[in-house]
Amino acid sequence: MATVSALWRHPIKSHGREALSTVTLAKGQAMPWDRRWGVAHEAAKLTDGKWGPCVNFSRGSKSASLMAISATCDEETSRVTLTHPERPDLAFDPDQEQDRFLDWVRPLVDADRAQPARLFKLEGRGLTDTDYPSISLLNLASNADLADKMGTDNISVLRWRCNLHLDGLEPWQEFDLIGKTLRIGTAELAVKEPIVRCLATTANPKTGLRDLETLAALNTHWDHQNFGIYAEVTTTGRITVGDSVQVL
Repeated sequence: MATVSALWRHPIKSHGREALSTVTLAKGQAMPWDRRWGVAHEAAKLTDGKWGPCVNFSRGSKSASLMAISATCDEETSRVTLTHPERPDLAFDPDQEQDRFLDWVRPLVDADRAQPARLFKLEGRGLTDTDYPSISLLNLASNADLADKMGTDNISVLRWRCNLHLDGLEPWQEFDLIGKTLRIGTAELAVKEPIVRCLATTANPKTGLRDLETLAALNTHWDHQNFGIYAEVTTTGRITVGDSVQVL
């Protein structure tokens, strides 16, 4: 039986990840505090109050160094703390101290890319890559199989920026779950579609340097660049690391 091996959220889209031990998911919503803010760049075409696709935001596919950011979030104070091997630690309130963040992050953005301009927030839902509030899941066995095909000892699962890491499935079995409903803890999730991957996954989440041709390997061995699945919360409930995954 598959189980949840890890839970992750990303308070600022493409700018850091944070491990959790337990989380309550709400029907029709993304993971709480996941992608709560996004970094809109100077060429963004966004409308306040409306979801916008990822092309409007600074992200690891365009500036690999962003992949090495880690984050912690204090929900009571709304303060986020960011760390990066090339920058001093930054603790700030994204709603009140935007300029401090922009000054901190600009050295991590490639000079030939659209530069970060402002923090964008969409009340009531996270800035997921999907146009509906989604939860992302990955299969650890698929990650191990990809590493084997690429001839490497390990591919950090943090490259994939998923919310739930599942252990105990067969490699690539997650794609068989599309169209089905999962009960995890007391929550239920309807699996919607595969996740099509971008260049962000080629960057090492420790160093922020591109060091693995993940997309080329996916295309070579499986003729696609899908890794992980998107799901939608259909029943509010709590998920804890170690919970089992039941296919309904």
